[in-house]
Amino acid sequence: MSQYDYDLFVIGAGSGGVRAARIAAGHGARVGICEESRVGGTCVIRGCVPKKLLSYAAHFAEEFEDAAGFGWTVGETRFDWATLVANKDREIDRLEGIYQSLLSGSGVDLVEGRGTLVDPHTVAVGERRITAERILLAVGGWPWVPDFPGREHVITSNEAFHLESLPGRVIVVGGGYIACEFAGIFNGLGSETHQVYRGDAVLRGFDDDVRRVVGREMTAKGVRFHLEDNIQAIRPVDGALRATLDSGDEIDADCVMYATGRVPKSEGLGLRAAGVDVRADGSVPVDEYSKTNVDSVFAVGDITHRVNLTPVALHEGHAFADTQFGGMPRPVDHAFVPSAVFSQPQVGSVGWPEHEARNHYGDIDVYRSEFRPMKHTLSGRQEKALMKMIVARETRKVVGLHVVGPDAPEIVQGFAVAVKCGLTKEQFDATIGIHPTAAEELVTMRQAVSD
Repeated sequence: MSQYDYDLFVIGAGSGGVRAARIAAGHGARVGICEESRVGGTCVIRGCVPKKLLSYAAHFAEEFEDAAGFGWTVGETRFDWATLVANKDREIDRLEGIYQSLLSGSGVDLVEGRGTLVDPHTVAVGERRITAERILLAVGGWPWVPDFPGREHVITSNEAFHLESLPGRVIVVGGGYIACEFAGIFNGLGSETHQVYRGDAVLRGFDDDVRRVVGREMTAKGVRFHLEDNIQAIRPVDGALRATLDSGDEIDADCVMYATGRVPKSEGLGLRAAGVDVRADGSVPVDEYSKTNVDSVFAVGDITHRVNLTPVALHEGHAFADTQFGGMPRPVDHAFVPSAVFSQPQVGSVGWPEHEARNHYGDIDVYRSEFRPMKHTLSGRQEKALMKMIVARETRKVVGLHVVGPDAPEIVQGFAVAVKCGLTKEQFDATIGIHPTAAEELVTMRQAVSD
């Protein structure tokens, strides 16, 4: 008879936590999991899934416009925010139910409430004390908003999904993928959209050509950028909000959304009580098997601040469970993780940006193509797509691949397998393309651009 209530107890029923719990239970472990909010975590409840549904909605205005070039006459169109939100909520409820069913079907006990560490083998959930041989931290992250006069008037992505009405004028603050995605959503749905960012180009960390093309096309679509600037203060004026920028400019809006980063949701988790090391930013350092400095405590997902993406948390949770309960040690490899930005236009990326590849590999060859997608030749839209490939000259391996344009994430998902497997430029070239597609550019580019 075990001295513990569970072999594994998981704090946080998001993507990584649920995956770890299910896989561990499948290996025969006795597993419990607690959740203070809704099962599914950030991605399902207030992140990737609802965001992409809103992104789909925002594309229809352009689709209606483009239809004329293909012979369609579209009558008067009208968008109803309440309908979109209600349908979105219904889908999120359905997905949450699936997550709950997956847990119960796997034999995992779900405990409602916030879990905090008491010691290396004990978790408190309300008045209850639960013991476990191993504890997994999978609490995710939370939006971060700086302190400034008027901070109380702003929202984050958490609240953006539940606005009672579509704001006529919106300010989105930030230059990362969340900021760009929501700027595209609001702009596409018809809001006057301003994006304020302290940097000189959005999507810091992405390839410079990606940043250039996304900024150019978002501007062409109507997003009003205020770069190298920041909000100094916000105050209510005549039923709206007035933002004063560092530059002295003032912008009136009905809603100000901050997307200025996310932080690990580790405060109040009891980490120090259990002896778990914590970085200054609140993240928890772990080894390649997701183990903290305490042998019985592990962590996956955004709280570890490795690669903060849902599929990474899923992979980390699965690898943890296989390692600890399946007798299959699986270190997590975070190299060449593909990513997407569901902005307008969309971005798909895997591997090194050009500037980082030069620093890492030295000599590289760069292949790049910008062109007007076939669909736009009849629609009349001037938007251009970008295909870019980075090749390490010594090995000829493709070490970076970046796409901006329609369905970019779908394109890159497939090519990410090739990049992860270390295929060379010559192997790409030996692959016959599918015509006519945008993706065929990635196997037909033959001339490297000059340095």
